[in-house]
Amino acid sequence: MNSHQQGRRQRHGHGRSRRRGGRGRFQEQRAPAPKQKTFWQRIAAFFGTGGDTRKPATQSRNGQQQQHQRSQEQSRPSRKPESVEVTSPRLYVGNLSFDATESDLFELFNGVGHVQNAEVVSYRHNQRSKGFAFVQMQTIEEAKRAVDELHDKEFLGRKLVVSGAKSSEYSQS
Repeated sequence: MNSHQQGRRQRHGHGRSRRRGGRGRFQEQRAPAPKQKTFWQRIAAFFGTGGDTRKPATQSRNGQQQQHQRSQEQSRPSRKPESVEVTSPRLYVGNLSFDATESDLFELFNGVGHVQNAEVVSYRHNQRSKGFAFVQMQTIEEAKRAVDELHDKEFLGRKLVVSGAKSSEYSQS
């Protein structure tokens, strides 16, 4: 038996040689490798939620670069919705607060004329408002007056969009 194997344990362990990439006693210390991202960190980084709060410049469809910044979003002009001529007593009410209820709409539109029906459109699965509604007035004249008076009026913190509802064959009664 070799005396050097009898009571001693090998320093580099389990058959590996010190020369094969292991750090020997006289080799210089290397800087640790950068920590590799986990699978989920790479997925999150791919979808843009990797912790970087700034959004990078993106290429738009017409080839110009766009910067997504809050200051630009606030300064952009508000988009005017398509105005639909009032040809029926049924009105579309858009940009509605999610807290608005049908009774709130009844009260608001009753100041203009007689309301037959008010219906806030909501998701079926959680009953949360979609942010728009339909109001049925008694006459077309009342509906036109409601559009004149209530369009762009502030209601529950938001400016309402009031216009004639688009009509289709199946929704007319």
